[in-house]
Amino acid sequence: MYSTKPVSLQSQRGITITGLVVSLGLILFVGLFAMKVFPYVLEYRAAKNAIQSVKHSDGTPQVQRYAFDKTADINGIKSISGSDIIIYKVNGQTEAAFDYETKIDLFTNVYLGVRWMATTDPSGKMPAPKTPEQP
Repeated sequence: MYSTKPVSLQSQRGITITGLVVSLGLILFVGLFAMKVFPYVLEYRAAKNAIQSVKHSDGTPQVQRYAFDKTADINGIKSISGSDIIIYKVNGQTEAAFDYETKIDLFTNVYLGVRWMATTDPSGKMPAPKTPEQP
C-alpha cells in the first residue's frame, strides 16, 4: 500500500520560504518605485505634448507661453510653467523646448533626481543656454 522508495532531493520541486520572501520583497520594491515615479513620467509626457501644441500656435512668444500655461492648467502640469519654456527659431520655424529637474522622494531620506528635457526641433538638439552679458 505505501511505497518504501526513498525520496530524493532532485525529485522535489517548489520554492523555499526564503526564496518566497526575497522575491516578494523585490516585487514590492519595484512596485513602490514605479508608483512613485509614474506620475512624474505622465507629467513629462503631458508637458512634451503641450510644447507641441505651443509650436503650432501662432503669435508672439508671450502668447505661446500663455497657451502653454492654459494647457498646463488643463493637464495638471505643476513642475514647469510658461516662463520656463524656451521658444526659438530654427531656419525660420518656431521651436519650443524645456529643461527642468525634479527630486522624487522615494523613501525616508532617499531621493531620485531626474532631469527632464524635450524639444520640438526634429534634430533633437536643445538650444544653447543664454549667458548674461559681461560688461
